[in-house]
Amino acid sequence: MTDIQGLFADDAGTARCAWCEATPLYRHYHDHEWGWPVADERRLFEKLCLEGFQAGLSWLTILNKREAFRRAFAEFDAEQVAAFDEADVQRLLGDAGIVRHAGKIRSTINNAQRALELRAEFGSLAAYVWRFEPAPAERPKHLTHEAVRAMPASPASQALSKDLRKRGWSFVGPTTMYAFMQAMGLVNDHLEGCHAREAALAARAAFKVPRADVSAAAARIGIQRQRS
Repeated sequence: MTDIQGLFADDAGTARCAWCEATPLYRHYHDHEWGWPVADERRLFEKLCLEGFQAGLSWLTILNKREAFRRAFAEFDAEQVAAFDEADVQRLLGDAGIVRHAGKIRSTINNAQRALELRAEFGSLAAYVWRFEPAPAERPKHLTHEAVRAMPASPASQALSKDLRKRGWSFVGPTTMYAFMQAMGLVNDHLEGCHAREAALAARAAFKVPRADVSAAAARIGIQRQRS
């Protein structure tokens, strides 16, 4: 352990955020995924879905089942998941490797369909999501244990949640969306003193923020006009 609240140190003296102490898998996730900026479509869609499945559960529970979820949901290819039908719902309800919750399964299929709509409008899911990255002035000056505990949600996560719900998504509440933003690097909540914090900051500095594909949106509008 360290003397800094919210951190723990392993036998080698490496300090990490205390929430990942439980297992080697959790520590690997913390060190190599959580807080690193992501633009990959499948990873973003996967995380949106898995955060929905986490509701009422721990992230470690979902992380332990992540490979089973990937197999069950076509590696979170949104186009394939959007085409799932009632037979797929029943198949998934019989899959002991995942969380067998009918509402969350149906939500994932619905959200895949909504994700395709976002791609049509913005060119990519990434371009849509990264519009909600908070400005530096909206972030705590110091990332302490107390500061993070005081932020189960944020104005940015509330805005993302509200917009997704307006677009027909489900299981995307403000707290769920804040966890998504933490994991996908839209915010860096590695505590000060955590060995991963500076590496995640460097990754964000080198990251090219996805922008909306104006040509895709224009093409969509043109198609709509032709149909009307």
